[in-house]
Amino acid sequence: MPDSASAWQLIISGDATLYAIVRLSLAVSLSAVVIAVIVGLPLGAILALTRFRGRTALIVLLNGFMGLPPVVVGLTVFLLLSRSGPLGMFGLLFTPAAMVIAQSLLVVPIIAALTRQTVEDLWHEYRDELLALNVSPAGRVATLLWDSRFSLVTALLAGFGRAAAEVGTVMIVGGNINGFTRTMTTTIALETSKGDLPLAMGLGLILIAIILMINAAAWGVRTWSEQKAG
Repeated sequence: MPDSASAWQLIISGDATLYAIVRLSLAVSLSAVVIAVIVGLPLGAILALTRFRGRTALIVLLNGFMGLPPVVVGLTVFLLLSRSGPLGMFGLLFTPAAMVIAQSLLVVPIIAALTRQTVEDLWHEYRDELLALNVSPAGRVATLLWDSRFSLVTALLAGFGRAAAEVGTVMIVGGNINGFTRTMTTTIALETSKGDLPLAMGLGLILIAIILMINAAAWGVRTWSEQKAG
């Protein structure tokens, strides 16, 4: 197929446009995951180790947010960052920063919910020992997060996969501006509609490779942790 051959040629030749889009996509997704980790890990751990009124409702809400429609998140962020919105003064709409914010909102529930479940399971196992040693609440959180690090790495990879494959949210808040906010997914959608299949296919191949590497890494971490535990 001529289009397929042209796509491979773009990849092999190091096409500047293609790899600029890949770099932006990875920068946005990785930034979103870092923010999600900073927010989601402590949130999940706190939910796992504390009891308060409304906790169950919050857990149900958090689990529900794992399946949030991306376009709803995009619309919410758009309204917040638009000129008439409460955060419009910062001028973030249609910038990479807006895309990071939107992707972070998608990934935080995933990391927080998986962290909560993982830490809570470990807490039931180690509770008596930690209480007997009079470990502080902060120490309990640190200990349980460290002991569950391999499971949490899988959660982080899942969050990154969610961010990297997203299209609706970043298209709404980023505007898909050529050379500024075009990511792999939004470019694939646009170029396919325009009939520029080589670029769309080249980006599609790279995106598939990234997703496969993420899943392979998750599988490898899980397998290695099981072997180490055994």
